[in-house]
Amino acid sequence: MQRFVTAENKKWWTLGAVSVGLFMIMLDNTVVNVALPAMRTSLHMTLSELEWVVAGYALTFAAFMLIGGKLADFVGRRLMFAVGLGVFTAASLACGLAPNGGFLIGARVVQGLGGALMNPATLPIITATFPPRERGKAIGIWAGTAAMALAIGPLVGGVLTEHVNWNWIFFINVPVGILGLLAIPAFIDESRDTSADQRLDVPGLAASAIGLFSLTYAFIEANSYGWTSTRIIGAFLVAAVSLIAFVLLERHQRAPMLDLSLFRNRTFSGANASMLFVGLAMFGTFFYVSLYMQNVLGYSPVQAGASFLPMTVLIILIAPRAGALTDRVGSRWLVGGGMSLLAVMLLYYSQLGVHESFWALLPGLLIGGVGMGMTMTPVTAAAMSAVAVDKAGVGSAVLNSARQVGGSLGIAVMGAIVASGISSGVANGDPQPVAYVHGFHDALRVAAVLCLAGALVAVLAIRKVEHREHATAAAIEVA
Repeated sequence: MQRFVTAENKKWWTLGAVSVGLFMIMLDNTVVNVALPAMRTSLHMTLSELEWVVAGYALTFAAFMLIGGKLADFVGRRLMFAVGLGVFTAASLACGLAPNGGFLIGARVVQGLGGALMNPATLPIITATFPPRERGKAIGIWAGTAAMALAIGPLVGGVLTEHVNWNWIFFINVPVGILGLLAIPAFIDESRDTSADQRLDVPGLAASAIGLFSLTYAFIEANSYGWTSTRIIGAFLVAAVSLIAFVLLERHQRAPMLDLSLFRNRTFSGANASMLFVGLAMFGTFFYVSLYMQNVLGYSPVQAGASFLPMTVLIILIAPRAGALTDRVGSRWLVGGGMSLLAVMLLYYSQLGVHESFWALLPGLLIGGVGMGMTMTPVTAAAMSAVAVDKAGVGSAVLNSARQVGGSLGIAVMGAIVASGISSGVANGDPQPVAYVHGFHDALRVAAVLCLAGALVAVLAIRKVEHREHATAAAIEVA
């Protein structure tokens, strides 16, 4: 092993080990999308249950991300990365063995918990491992890995669903997770926040989890129970009270889960707001574009997954280069331009009908690939440049929570718009595919507006931060 791992190249082995774990948890955000029709048939699931398969993972990921970041800083980043990877691997096995929809949703929730414990440790490990002059490049590879996993998920899901079984989109995580657990001690050094005042914020965790769950539940189930039903209005009220309570708790806790003072930094706030808009717009888009390809255009799972390849290739090529460019020119205009391109892609798709060929889909995929590649790395670099190294765990958790909160709410909001459009179309006598496309178009237009809002926030708020050491070596204990 020493022949391959030297003092000079160990940091790149560390980045590789972290990226493998990151790839797994990001892949599971989108790998299920193409497999949804097969799951629905196999386990006799409703549309709202399918939404929960995706939203349940994203929601738990978001709700526990901050506590995962706090634990990473408190007990050690390597330790929490290993614990999260173990939980994620075990939950993946349970997902593949699911006998019904309820069991699958429950296993996905646990899988999201594993991801929430693992993911916040990845950026702090990179930040503690790489010197400032190389962090942009390393974060570019990190963000490119995440973006590639999100983009390649549909293809992996399509191949496994069509040629093996949908269960294998989860089973494939098991051997990779075991290898990752074996590699962690060899390639990753331990690091933690050594400041004195560290404790867990259980009231904050409870308030945020209840608020996010209630809000997502209200959007997903509103079309089933009615927007004015007591159940849905009650869920919105619980969400509002819980999220207000969360903010008040975090303002007055001695050691809050979310340090609200971080948001006094304009760049940090702008980067997180932009990431929230990315999640809101794009998670629901990937979900419903996959259903559009299979249920409306008649694509097979492999055809649907392969259709995303042009976007995937562009993300792989552009994201690392965007990271290197961020080191020189900053993130502001890259994020603004990238999110504007995503809005163009969404508006383009909102014009497509029920008899489109792949060549009609291709321009949008190319525009979206460039937009995603330009956005993800610079927005991540902007957020992480604005926090001290010894607080990188919480900073990373806030950023990833913004994406996952946006994702879970995006699926719910887009689902509500699509379902409303389907109901209106069916009531007007439209065939099911035509009714779906009407709702799909409405959702895409809303998503485009969200992307433009994110672009505006990025341009107005994000500023270039010069590389500097935010903490001395004494502030970080490296085992």
